[in-house]
Amino acid sequence: MTPARSSRVGTAVSAVARDPVMLTALILLLLLIVVSVGAPWLAAHDPASLTPRMRLKPSTAEYWLGTDSLGRDLFARVLYGGRLSITLALLVSAISVLLGMAIGLVAGYFRRLDAVIMRLMDGIMAIPGLLLAIAMVALGGANIVTMVAAISIPEIPRIARLVRSVVLSVREEPYVEASVGMGTPTWKVIVRHILPSTINPLVVQATFVCAAAILTEAVLGFLGLGFPPEIPSLGSIIAEGRPFFQRAPWIVLYPGLFLALLILAVNMFGDALRDRLDVRQSRKTKG
Repeated sequence: MTPARSSRVGTAVSAVARDPVMLTALILLLLLIVVSVGAPWLAAHDPASLTPRMRLKPSTAEYWLGTDSLGRDLFARVLYGGRLSITLALLVSAISVLLGMAIGLVAGYFRRLDAVIMRLMDGIMAIPGLLLAIAMVALGGANIVTMVAAISIPEIPRIARLVRSVVLSVREEPYVEASVGMGTPTWKVIVRHILPSTINPLVVQATFVCAAAILTEAVLGFLGLGFPPEIPSLGSIIAEGRPFFQRAPWIVLYPGLFLALLILAVNMFGDALRDRLDVRQSRKTKG
């Protein structure tokens, strides 16, 4: 690692350490990610293994969070469900950011294409995201490709509009106009001068897309439109435990708590990151 890069890493670490909200959110988020990714090693039982004689049992030394109505280990199912939610959220965030960034750059820089592209984005935004996701999953089936596409499509226009707004302001800067006047190829102008200005807002927006994707996947699973029953997801676990809530409330409470903590950690981290990267907000806070 070069000295300059080492200095930047050290500055970033010290900035996180000085922000108690960001530090708390980061620790909680990392903890949830680690236990979810480590599900195959942390869980003592297969999440799909049925043990009818152990159904609706409370927490024990063998079953840390108890069992569900079919005798399955709830601890294993929550961890595997969390891993599924995190994986899906990362895929949705990556695809939404990449496509939205490309569309926003084109719409913001090429004025002749702006009206057509943004009217198309407005048309997509006019459809409620959850309704569009339900329709796509119902038509395409509950698989990873359909789920990622169904959750990503409503997020792409929001990111495109964000990037477009940044491009519209940056392209009028003197250094960009000077670069264009010197005959610099368009792609170089975009990559060297405009694209870097979109990174900070995109990083912040990506965190909120992750939180929205986790919640949408849980809602689809709760409505019975998520992944097949043999694949545990937090929403489907809560839905399966709802009829037994009075007798075995832990079936709903534990996955619900995990889901709430995961979304809370992502949103807290996104808010703190936005305050840290937004120069105007930082100056206002310091002032």
